[in-house]
Amino acid sequence: MTSLQGKVVFITGGARGIGAEVARRLHNKGAKLVLTDVDKSELAVMTAELGGDERLLTVVADVRDLSAMQAAADQAVERFGGIDVVLANAGISSYGSVRQIDPEAFRRVLDVNLLGNFHTVRATLPALIDRRGYVLIVSSLAAFAAAPGMAPYDVSKAGNEHLANALRLEVAHLGVRVGSAHMSWIDTALVRDTKSDLPAFAELLASLPWPLHKTTPVNKCAAAFVKGIEGRQDRVYCPGWVRLFRWLKPVLSTRVGERPIRKAAAELMPRMDAEVAALGRSSSAYNEALEKH
Repeated sequence: MTSLQGKVVFITGGARGIGAEVARRLHNKGAKLVLTDVDKSELAVMTAELGGDERLLTVVADVRDLSAMQAAADQAVERFGGIDVVLANAGISSYGSVRQIDPEAFRRVLDVNLLGNFHTVRATLPALIDRRGYVLIVSSLAAFAAAPGMAPYDVSKAGNEHLANALRLEVAHLGVRVGSAHMSWIDTALVRDTKSDLPAFAELLASLPWPLHKTTPVNKCAAAFVKGIEGRQDRVYCPGWVRLFRWLKPVLSTRVGERPIRKAAAELMPRMDAEVAALGRSSSAYNEALEKH
């Protein structure tokens, strides 16, 4: 296991949810943190919580903007001398079926979740190579098993798995290790907001077979991420049973594999689309407000 004492860790989406909880744990282990997010006020909260000491740099930056991510990486190197670890964590979701979703919302999910991770890696990779570092790209169980009503999220997370796989091959000879993180439902604002906005989604989640309907606390997910970073692991799973779905992936997209969810999807998708139409938005109120800002 690699000690994180004094290591420089660059985290996108670092102001809330999993990113913030990982930051807290790494700060307690003596790491130097670079937290990026689009929410200036939430970054200020993290600064106050962590004491705003010499081991913390916060940068307001949108992962969709490569130049902004490059500027954040440059600030990290200027402040701390380099970057040892990158957690490409920023992510959002959307509401509605492929035939009903706002096309701009579909594009936004891909831009944040997939292109945003590419921008993060592209901006920080020179510094990682200098220190023979480690990057953990956040994918999902969704890379192995699709969920109806979440096509943009599924597409982005499958793309992130392959981004990590390709990058691992490209930089192994340079001493850089690359991991992908795969989680089931985590008790973050993303899941809570979707359940609150769309009762049909909550029913769909409840209809999934065990253990797919269960949500995992953020602190358990963050602990798995930290362990993965310390071990420079190729893959991080949370909960541990998610690893089984990597090997079941060829079966899950067959008629047999899809059977448990097809009936529920047929009943609940029309309701979900009606609920999305009634909301008048294709993502959470929080994300819509950030986008307007």
